Amino acid sequence: MISFAMLVAALALSGTVQAAAALDEATALKISQAAIGNRLPDLAFHDTSRQPVTLAAFRGKPLIVNLVYTGCSQSCPVVVQTLYDAVASAQSTFGEDAFAVATIGFDPRHDTPEQMRAYAHTQGVGLANWHFLSGDQGTIAQLAARTGFTMVPSPQGFDHMTQTTVVDQDGIVYRQVYGAGFVVPELVEPLKDLLYGRRSDWTSVDGLLNRLRLLCTLYDPRTDRYRFDYAVVIGTAIGVASLSVVLIVLVREWRRTNEKSSRA
Repeated sequence: MISFAMLVAALALSGTVQAAAALDEATALKISQAAIGNRLPDLAFHDTSRQPVTLAAFRGKPLIVNLVYTGCSQSCPVVVQTLYDAVASAQSTFGEDAFAVATIGFDPRHDTPEQMRAYAHTQGVGLANWHFLSGDQGTIAQLAARTGFTMVPSPQGFDHMTQTTVVDQDGIVYRQVYGAGFVVPELVEPLKDLLYGRRSDWTSVDGLLNRLRLLCTLYDPRTDRYRFDYAVVIGTAIGVASLSVVLIVLVREWRRTNEKSSRA
């Protein structure tokens, strides 16, 4: 069955929607939120060298999906630059191989592999595991529908949701990040949850270490970066130890009082 979002995407990409149509932000937001929990199909794209890339290749690690069109001179470049800062922060915190990023051109008539390569160069994106991809009309329509991304033609090109989608290790939409100039934690916190929180097993050493990392990976607004701060755990441990000592003293005093009362 063709969903409403897929129909809108297909019509927009084919140019059959009237240029006067405006993006209904409220409806677009509902479509976007409703996509959370969707599993992305194994769609096939081409990278900037025209090599095939499937979404299945990203399974096992979180994936950040960012849809742009290279003819955009307003929101898309701002989103990419904002995303660059957030990805750089996340990579310095979790490692370059912990997750991947896919910036995908949603205007297949113009967003060719060569154009996406030029776009990446223009935007100054050279971070590891950041892929710039192209797809055909049907593939883009399916991706837009499953990620809840809405676009409509406009005199300037397209009006579209300013949306970055966080996908979990199983290819399921986990979180949407909105706006062209979002702050770093809006992207890094979902990644932190996926990497350290959701799959941690309290009964394993790795699980306990991940829980520790989850607690100690903190955002520093002064540097706009994340850092590991074990002082949080140390402080908590000291607090627990102090409380334990107080409880032991109270229990001893309670027992001593009861013993005196029983002797009397």
